[in-house]
Amino acid sequence: MRTAREKIIARNLAVALLAGVWSRDAMLRRVETALGKTTRKSQKRLVEEICSRINGATPPSLATLRGIVATAPSFERAAGPLLKNSAPLRMNVRPPRFAPIQPIAGLTLPQLATPGDIAYWLELPIEQLDWFTDERRLQGSTGIQDLQHYTYAFRAKAHGPPRLIEAPKPRLKTMQRRILGSILDQVPPHDAAHGFIQGRSCRSGAELHVGADVVVCLDIADFFLTTPLGRVHALFRNLGFPYAAARVMTRLCSTVAPESVFDRLPAEHRHPRGALRAYCEPHLPQGAPTSPALANLVAWRLDVRLTGLARTYGARYTRYADDLTFSGDAALGAKANSLIEAAGVVVEDEGYTVNDRKTKIMTPSCRQQVTGIVVNTHLNVARDSFDVLKAILHNCIRNGLDAENRSGRPDFRAHLEGRVGWVESINPSRGGKLRAMLNKIG
Repeated sequence: MRTAREKIIARNLAVALLAGVWSRDAMLRRVETALGKTTRKSQKRLVEEICSRINGATPPSLATLRGIVATAPSFERAAGPLLKNSAPLRMNVRPPRFAPIQPIAGLTLPQLATPGDIAYWLELPIEQLDWFTDERRLQGSTGIQDLQHYTYAFRAKAHGPPRLIEAPKPRLKTMQRRILGSILDQVPPHDAAHGFIQGRSCRSGAELHVGADVVVCLDIADFFLTTPLGRVHALFRNLGFPYAAARVMTRLCSTVAPESVFDRLPAEHRHPRGALRAYCEPHLPQGAPTSPALANLVAWRLDVRLTGLARTYGARYTRYADDLTFSGDAALGAKANSLIEAAGVVVEDEGYTVNDRKTKIMTPSCRQQVTGIVVNTHLNVARDSFDVLKAILHNCIRNGLDAENRSGRPDFRAHLEGRVGWVESINPSRGGKLRAMLNKIG
């Protein structure tokens, strides 16, 4: 049981440690400033003991760190002179500082050290920031749409219950876009990531696998939904945001879905209890501008590990959102199942789950597809996809756009423009034929 004096010293040390860069040398300098130089050896051991109890480069909360300091074996020796001195102690209330970790210290980011700084940066009164962060997660328990920060829609999937699209309302979307443009877009993603990144695409990822003897594809189930929010918070901490500020940023980019939303679904399309629970707990919403970038950056360690795994198998690796692709020469064929098993272990260790139903091993004797693009000998569009789009365009020429808009899209021509443009980007010759047909539609 620590005395009141020991508790104050431990708290003051925790405040000092959190007030700057989280590295051993910088931490030791701050401890020395707080405790003096007479116990420097014990202070060094104290810093080592603190770091050994904290996983990774991200500092914990003030309360957690205070407990770690107070229970460290070297604490009493390091703080000896202050413990023996009877002079009154002052509570250290040094304000938190924006302090990114060294590898990304050169990024140009807004230096927001407190929730108040974030509110000012977002041009919000602090009480409105509290409303948007939904600290108590109250919107997850209300069915009143005016009290919710998101609108909800379901999108059918090829298998299983439909996917819930959670789109932020205009004010929250504006905030998220600012976080995306001023913060997340400034952080370089891993080279293996190709989804939702400027200058990269499904085409750039597929190109790396053209002409391979063996292509292996895996899929992460519910990628956004299962991205660990603890790592989202750690990402903001690494970028320099102190604990409370990182917590605000994480909550602005995450949500809890009201269970009442799922009552709109017919009984035969309802989600199983496990999936429903995941939606009704804090998660990255599919539909928020920030979710793709956050999911990519949080998956950095996954990409590092899978890139290393691919190298040991003599293979290449890319990731497009939740699609993981490995490719290599004929020798990879004999080891493909081993690679799939090893990759699955890494994926699960990083907090995700492989959707086994979508795992594929593709050789040149079959159609090798990566993110919907054929890569056997050159980039190409799958023949059946081309034929379907060609038939739709042909029918639109004969019957008009409205007659063929069976899914009720608000701007069906723009939808067709996008599909034709995608084909043009992969196979200009085929795309040109479709473009000519599109131009004939009145």
